[in-house]
Amino acid sequence: MEIGRSMNALHSQGCDGSVLINSTETNTAEKDAKPNHTLDAFDVIDAIKEKLERKCPGVVSCSDILAIAARDAVSLASKAVTGRRWSKASNMYEVETGRRDGRVSSAKEAATNLPDSFDGIRKLTTRFASKGLDLKDLAVLSGAHALGNTHCPSMAKRLRNFTAHHNTDPTLDATYAAKLRRQCRSAGDNTTELEMVPGSSTTFDAAYYRLVAERKGMFHSDEALLRNAVTRGLVYEYMRSEESFLRDFGVSMVNMGRVEVLTGRQGEIRRTCALVN
Repeated sequence: MEIGRSMNALHSQGCDGSVLINSTETNTAEKDAKPNHTLDAFDVIDAIKEKLERKCPGVVSCSDILAIAARDAVSLASKAVTGRRWSKASNMYEVETGRRDGRVSSAKEAATNLPDSFDGIRKLTTRFASKGLDLKDLAVLSGAHALGNTHCPSMAKRLRNFTAHHNTDPTLDATYAAKLRRQCRSAGDNTTELEMVPGSSTTFDAAYYRLVAERKGMFHSDEALLRNAVTRGLVYEYMRSEESFLRDFGVSMVNMGRVEVLTGRQGEIRRTCALVN
């Protein structure tokens, strides 16, 4: 379920819906920042918003739509395989609503603030802490990498010319690295898609943590989870207990949904998600 990855990725960019805003002649918006070039499903959010505006204009914010759509898409991706029956009212977790939409969207700020696939554990810890999120949130939310695909440039540095002493990142399983090199013939290959979790990229489960434990995490930021006692312990816990992961994922998604949220008279409720009012 590629839509699950898309919705979760969009929601993780921030709680004010600024990632949905289009660039203008005078401003390069967040969605056009380099880290966001692989984001999609904007049309899905636009379609939902259009229907809501016809029924109840000016009531539901684009940021709330994102939060709910992310929850529902991930829930469906999980139930599609496991057959679990989540609470009818809340699916995997209950989404807090009442967010308002931001009026500012900056590619420069996005490039500075968003976690990078090459980040190590220290930088990841700092980035998450700056948003009020802790090491557990880092380990849990990284599990969203169970869904979807990536492209060769996002991890090309791990496969070739890693350092003067290592052509390939030595923390990446050698056999797996050789397989990825065969798939990615060049660092600039933007067409080849790589499954984040081979054979399971459309289902939301704990298979991601097994790969990380086996040194087969796609990104350097995935491998970084093994470099801290807390996050490493959680990798092994979730590898053993998918129930624990799914429970904690809901908690961390709620935590993330509270980051820099706009409420009350702050921001606005956009009429069209791609444009400020």
